[in-house]
Amino acid sequence: MTATEAAEHDSAAKSPRAPDVVGADPQPVPGATPPQAPPLVARAAAELVGTAALVAVVVGSGIQATELTKDVGLQLLANSTATVFGLGVLILLLGPVSGAHFNPAVTLAEWWTARRGGPGVTSREAAVYVPTQIVGAIAGAILADAMFGEPLVKWSTHDRSAGHLLLGEVVATAGLILLIFGLARTDRLRFAPVAVASYIGAAYWFTSSTSFANPAVTIGRAFTDTFAGIAPGSVAGFIGMQLVGAVVGLALVALIFLPGRTTAE
Repeated sequence: MTATEAAEHDSAAKSPRAPDVVGADPQPVPGATPPQAPPLVARAAAELVGTAALVAVVVGSGIQATELTKDVGLQLLANSTATVFGLGVLILLLGPVSGAHFNPAVTLAEWWTARRGGPGVTSREAAVYVPTQIVGAIAGAILADAMFGEPLVKWSTHDRSAGHLLLGEVVATAGLILLIFGLARTDRLRFAPVAVASYIGAAYWFTSSTSFANPAVTIGRAFTDTFAGIAPGSVAGFIGMQLVGAVVGLALVALIFLPGRTTAE
């Protein structure tokens, strides 16, 4: 080895790893257990409260919008705007505790990546997170109805079973999974509160289904016969397409963010 080569080798050994390497080391993803993770009961409580608050924002802003205007476009604008701000705040607040999933599709996607050697929730954690999210979503819908003097539980009559709506759910959920895990692969999860909330706000408008993209929220919204509701008969189809979308999203992450690739490449 020449003196020049030795100097270069010594310099490389002392230099920190370039931050733009994608997939070189496992990157933390939403919900991944940090070195000193809060107790599981605290994380479960964060998922319950966060999902309940998210659904309360979605349903409550929908009720408020329909009381303020009869223009459906303005109703959707009010609903989506409230959701963007509410979701961003909830991710910022509860992300450090539980990862701020609020979504079984995200939890199951992360569990799958953990099974394949990546960071993520364990089977036990996923088994706690998913039912907690569903209970939280139902509670959030009931809370919103209570705040606006609606029947606490009234099954929605808003049918959303058309094929083009189901396609919209595949697109919405695939995009969400791609965004979250793409941010994780590129070590940019610090932008998740803004990025995820912005994506959901945009997907309200560019998807035919108004972007539920969340099995727990879908179940919760069946409990309210208001602007944001979904008929119980449409729930299974939406959840099925959301799970398909999660698989598509993970496949896109694997394709786009190949291990060893750099952002420059």
